[in-house]
Amino acid sequence: MRNAGQPDPAELTSGGTAVVAVVPGEGAAPEAVAACLRVLEELDDGLVFAFPPVGESAEQAFGSVFPEEARRMIDEADATLFGATSGPSGIALFYLRFGHETYANVRPARWMPGGRSPLAEPEGVDFVIVRENLEGLYAGLEGSLSDLAPLGHHHPLGGSVHERAGRYSLKIVTEDGCRRIATFAAATAARRLAAGHRGLVTIGAKHNILSSDGLFVDICREVLTEAGIEHEENHIDNLARRLVAEPHDLDVVLVPNLYGDILSDLAAGVIGGLGLMPSGCYGDGLAYFEPPHGTAPDLVGLGIINPTAQLLSAAMMLEHLGRGGSAARLRSAVDAVYAEGKVLTPDQGGTARTDELAAAVIDHL
Repeated sequence: MRNAGQPDPAELTSGGTAVVAVVPGEGAAPEAVAACLRVLEELDDGLVFAFPPVGESAEQAFGSVFPEEARRMIDEADATLFGATSGPSGIALFYLRFGHETYANVRPARWMPGGRSPLAEPEGVDFVIVRENLEGLYAGLEGSLSDLAPLGHHHPLGGSVHERAGRYSLKIVTEDGCRRIATFAAATAARRLAAGHRGLVTIGAKHNILSSDGLFVDICREVLTEAGIEHEENHIDNLARRLVAEPHDLDVVLVPNLYGDILSDLAAGVIGGLGLMPSGCYGDGLAYFEPPHGTAPDLVGLGIINPTAQLLSAAMMLEHLGRGGSAARLRSAVDAVYAEGKVLTPDQGGTARTDELAAAVIDHL
């Protein structure tokens, strides 16, 4: 079995056919997805798009928001391109993440000349957040404090925890989960080193306070040392400061689930906004690609959602499918549009519509 994000060129090569399952999602996300598909069709690199029945239309046709037909189409596809969800298509995202154990969430933060970074000197900001995607506080193990009565825990302020009104969330950190995300980060750093980056992995956690975070750091340190990868450790609060004050010093940032979710939004702000940051989620047998910006419900129907994050997520997908040349063409075209600065959406200080930015990217392909 190939490693996540490492396609076998014999299986997926430019010029062959690859099936991409497309789930547009809710809110304004489908508008960004539609613009992205126009650009991918223009690239004409053998992608075949399939549209699994998901959401309200699926419920009307199949009696379920995520019928078996949708699962089959996702399972049989070579990759999935996702929009964003805040509604019924969320079950498909849950299936992609937990049903297929896509344990590595990769979120690159690269400033493009023309992007509205708040930094005085954003030139050269180019790092990647590698986020453990299945464990931590997002494991979904929650309930009433009364459930904890058998454990006999005492509250720091006195009395039993279960006697207080409230809720709890369990933070799950397993040795296997830490080891495989650290191995993924090591491979990511090795590829970046070969491409001319530093190849440094910065491990971030609150390991000075939480023993669960201590386990994460200990295992990541062990894996990276064995792999011969340069690495350092940061308390997560100081790492948040460094993302703003010293982003040029970072290359691969390796963090647990919740921290990665939060810090990636911070990183997006550093490069110019959530509309610019792509994302890919990788498992050992499946990968899906989605921008982390959400559904932007305030932009529904206005035609001005920025499709850049969706386009750059698609570039990550092309790389996963063994189409590195097309991925490079797509990124170069996006870079050219931003460098010109003539056709940018309102979030980047322009007046262009979603479809106009897509058309400008096509012009530069």
